[in-house]
Amino acid sequence: MFFWIQYLRTKKSERTYFRQLCNVLGFTPVNLNLYTTALSHRSIRENADENNERLEYLGDAILSGIVADYLFKRYPYKGEGFLTEMRSKMVNRATLNDIAIKMGLKKITLFNKSDGSLKVSQIFGNTLEALVGAIYLDRGYDRTRNWVYHRMITTHMFVEDLENLEINHKNKLYGWANKNGKVLEFETLDEKMENGRRLFRVGAVVDGELISEGKAYNKKDASQVAAQLAVEKLGI
Repeated sequence: MFFWIQYLRTKKSERTYFRQLCNVLGFTPVNLNLYTTALSHRSIRENADENNERLEYLGDAILSGIVADYLFKRYPYKGEGFLTEMRSKMVNRATLNDIAIKMGLKKITLFNKSDGSLKVSQIFGNTLEALVGAIYLDRGYDRTRNWVYHRMITTHMFVEDLENLEINHKNKLYGWANKNGKVLEFETLDEKMENGRRLFRVGAVVDGELISEGKAYNKKDASQVAAQLAVEKLGI
């Protein structure tokens, strides 16, 4: 009762924001602060306990485990290689970013909107991972697993189509480079510690020209992001 009294006393804009959050979640949050943190990008809140990067780290692990469990049960006769590739297709940055936008997270993510690069970046997929982390802390594993199944997998991840989806953008880019006599390299542009994890910035370089950059917490993922952006930029 106290929660709802406090809710009714909040400003109209805050109530609207709360309704939007509930629409995305499909339930009423218990610990609202967790979700506020999950939706806060470091561009507006630099402190590790106020932005969503720690929750993103947690949500990434939880989501990966849930998807692994789902695939293990869905494909009882498939090998480890197939399962690993399918999991990569389901939880890669591009897929999660697309799902986050379709779910409406772009509208309620708190970030520096004056930074034009952020509007077209993949921070919304990161926010979705942070949201999974918040749900886990707020409602526990079983509720989180059910939420991922119903709100993400069955609604937005068309698994049959993903079986035939080519996601190795690096191979695609290398194929284009070989066909056109181009020299393609992936260079580590920067690496630094961020919230206890090493963040890599990798560039896709064609004939000595930097075409795109990707960031991730390992070089492989960073180079895949860079390759994907290069493929899109070059219209391959």
